[in-house]
Amino acid sequence: MPTDKIQPSLFIPHGGGPCFFMEWTMGPRNTWDSMAAWLRGLAATLPARPKAVLVISGHWEEDAFAVTSALRPPLIYDYYGFPEHTYQLKYPAPGEPALAGRIVSLLSDAGLPARMDAARGFDHGVFIPFMLIFPDAKIPIVQLSLHHSLDPELHLRAGRALTTLRNEGVLIVGSGMSYHNMQGFGDPRSKQVSEQFDAWLNETLCNGAVNQAALAIWESAPAARAAHPREEHLIPLIAAAGAGGSTPAKRIYNDQALGVTVSAFRFGGI
Repeated sequence: MPTDKIQPSLFIPHGGGPCFFMEWTMGPRNTWDSMAAWLRGLAATLPARPKAVLVISGHWEEDAFAVTSALRPPLIYDYYGFPEHTYQLKYPAPGEPALAGRIVSLLSDAGLPARMDAARGFDHGVFIPFMLIFPDAKIPIVQLSLHHSLDPELHLRAGRALTTLRNEGVLIVGSGMSYHNMQGFGDPRSKQVSEQFDAWLNETLCNGAVNQAALAIWESAPAARAAHPREEHLIPLIAAAGAGGSTPAKRIYNDQALGVTVSAFRFGGI
């Protein structure tokens, strides 16, 4: 594939529950407007329309790297306390069993535990942002779980094993949040914490080659555990970084939501 058509690897924020598809009442009504507008415009920044999308969401953990392999994956409404209509949202994107099998082979060849899961559907870390990114729901999507260890080096290795898919027209997307402390959202003290950690991310990813060694020890970063008491929403970024190679990343979104700084990054093919 020509180098200008190779798909990047992305890390995107997916907001809070079904936030883009409801009237937000847990803060200003426009809390998620900037993020929603950015997600709607993301497809236009890609080198070509992807043949398929591989999404690593912060909402699925298994004892191996599991891959959705259903032809028509259902949706998993794994959020709570939101308006009834948000449990009726539809996103009928097809799966791609052949791609799922290839992903398992690539991971297994790299010495990583991997299996297909024909029953699992798409959680909200997939269908909520992709309802904005590709609203026609025509591009096949395959979801990859996190390994339940949340070991950053393991997820860097997984990303590296999958990077060849980008040459085949597959868009790799880590879906999480660059800040994810449920107790900190809306707390004025969290603004500085999020800015400290975001500055470290930007330096680690965008100032020269991606520093994968630093990502492997992310807990030593400024305000790391204050930003991520549990790291399931950060690990998709680390997997995406592994898939993107060592060239500098680019911060492609940076704004405030619920009083904290939130960012997105693009790896490879900038």
